[in-house]
Amino acid sequence: MKKLLARGLLLAGASVLFAAPHASAQIVLLAKGTLTSSRAGANKDLSGLNNTLENGVPANLLGGLGSGITYVSGNTFLAVPDRGPNAVSFNAQVDDTVSYIARFHTIEMKLERNSTKGGLPFTLSPELRATTLLHAFLPLDYGSGTAYGLKSGRPEQNNIFRHYFTGRSDNFDPNHSSQDPLDARFDPESIRVSNDGFTVFISDEYGPYVYQFLRATGERLRAFRMPDEFFVNSPAPTGDGEIAANTTGRTPNKGMEGLAITPNGRTLVGMLQAATIQDANLGGVAGNLLRFVTIDIASGRTTHEYAYLLTTGSGVSDITALNDHEFLVDERDGKGLGDGSKAKVKQIFKIDIDGAVDIQGMDGLHAATYAVSKSPKPFLDIVTVLTANGITVDQIPAKLEGITFGPDVEYQGRTMHTFWVANDNDFLQDFSGPGTNPNQFFVFGFTDGDLGGSEYVPQGQRRGPFSW
Repeated sequence: MKKLLARGLLLAGASVLFAAPHASAQIVLLAKGTLTSSRAGANKDLSGLNNTLENGVPANLLGGLGSGITYVSGNTFLAVPDRGPNAVSFNAQVDDTVSYIARFHTIEMKLERNSTKGGLPFTLSPELRATTLLHAFLPLDYGSGTAYGLKSGRPEQNNIFRHYFTGRSDNFDPNHSSQDPLDARFDPESIRVSNDGFTVFISDEYGPYVYQFLRATGERLRAFRMPDEFFVNSPAPTGDGEIAANTTGRTPNKGMEGLAITPNGRTLVGMLQAATIQDANLGGVAGNLLRFVTIDIASGRTTHEYAYLLTTGSGVSDITALNDHEFLVDERDGKGLGDGSKAKVKQIFKIDIDGAVDIQGMDGLHAATYAVSKSPKPFLDIVTVLTANGITVDQIPAKLEGITFGPDVEYQGRTMHTFWVANDNDFLQDFSGPGTNPNQFFVFGFTDGDLGGSEYVPQGQRRGPFSW
């Protein structure tokens, strides 16, 4: 009974085109940097974990930082890796996932004018300052592992007050749908910080959910519930198993991917990476329909559901707020460095939800006719800008997933806003060979004139005890 009550308490409620972009838009690459070590050592984060995961990978491996990134203040950013190093094959029955404890990193980004001749206008030197592990006070559901020849997915670091979330795909209660907020499995994909700096919001692909955590300790405070049509009724430890067992719900490993917070700090916007199972099964334009929701933070309620139509990308990796009704969306393919191929689609589009039609309850074909307005051309074509700066298409990361705005800088006598992009390298840091795919950050500069008439409003979060 106590557990059922806990489940209930955790649930927090839960097409006109733009004008063409300004013809003289000159978005520039200001800097790029890598983060490959910390004061703990090469390829190590600051979690303090010293155990080895089921696949033989160290539990403190520093990787996947670009799944999500957000600006705090000054030079401080937060970055979140996804469910962990599952690119190493060891057990296909759990999609090679391991008991990697979910976490976020605090990074100081030293962005300084380049005083040398040649190169980019600025240098970027990221420094890892802290690693925060994510946990719940209430007990969570972990898989026994018995059916897959594994030990329990319960981390050895658990104690009576801390029950850690992990990436292992069998850490769920099979007697409930994927909307169970006490499932221990967690696949973080995007991170945003509250305006007061005390908490962070992180999207979860497994549920899908959006969770709120204390920034200082990593303890979960709330789970914002998504619409019922986003959940699968029969969760499974493999993506193929979930597809076979469900006709509705989010597509496996393509759940709640993008997350934005409006500058006023009142609303979250969460977007699925791909079409739901039921929309994809309809085919046609419904297969390119991505559903996204707005969430009122104060009440915890999902207030609206909207439709986004893909242009040329295979999915959306992140979304960030320009102002309280316009957003930038990271639409991409999976090609490039890390995939052994050449990058093609890494584009940032502008959308507007002002006056958009709520599509909840509509099938995908009907909902697609009410897609939110979207810029006909990208606000930023990342491949175009990077190749113009000498970065070849095979060296552009396949998974440019995290986006955020950063601090303004002075460049060529004018103030420029900064737009930051980070990659998810799947924890594959081979620094010695041609396949090198480190954690990378790219900083782009733009002016108000590049926004095609839109207004950029920085998030109002620059004060408080955590504004360092």
